[in-house]
Amino acid sequence: MAVEIERKFLVTSDAWRNAAHAVVPMAQGYLNDMAALDSGAQKASVRVRIEGEAAFVNIKSRAIGHTRQEFELPLPIADAHALLTLCVGGRVEKRRHLVQHGDHLWEVDEFLGDNAGLVVAEIELDDASEAFARPEWLGEEVTDHKRYYNLALAAHPFSRWDAAERD
Repeated sequence: MAVEIERKFLVTSDAWRNAAHAVVPMAQGYLNDMAALDSGAQKASVRVRIEGEAAFVNIKSRAIGHTRQEFELPLPIADAHALLTLCVGGRVEKRRHLVQHGDHLWEVDEFLGDNAGLVVAEIELDDASEAFARPEWLGEEVTDHKRYYNLALAAHPFSRWDAAERD
C-alpha cells in the first residue's frame, strides 16, 4: 500500500524563488467533489493531472492530516485531456517550483487562475515525526486545514474566499 506523509505550509515571501531549480506547469481536475467525501459517500478523491509532458490519475484517501493512502498511475496525455472534460468543479492550475532546502525537496505551488495569489509549500516525509529544516520563507502550517487541499480549491477557489477564510 502506498502511503503519503506530507505537510503543507503557507509561504510568507518570494525568497524561495532564488533557490528554485525547476518549475513544472500543472493542470488538474477531480472526478468527484468535496461533498461526496464530506458525506462519506466516497472514501477517496480521484484526480487527473497533467504535469508538464506527463499525465497521471491519482487516488488519495479522504483522511485529513499529513498521512494518507495515495496511488498514482501514469496516463496517456490524450486520455488525461479527455478525462479533464469529465471533471466536476473547477480546474486547478499552478506552477510547481522545486526547491532544495537542507535534506529535503520542497514543492512550492504558485496557483493560477481562480486560485491566483495563493502560494503553498509542501514537503514529503518518510516518517510523520521526521525533523526537517524550516526555510525562512515558510509560514503557518495548513496541513489540517481542508480549504487548502486542491480538491477544495477546485470547488471553492481562493478568489472567492472571504477575509476570515484567508486568515
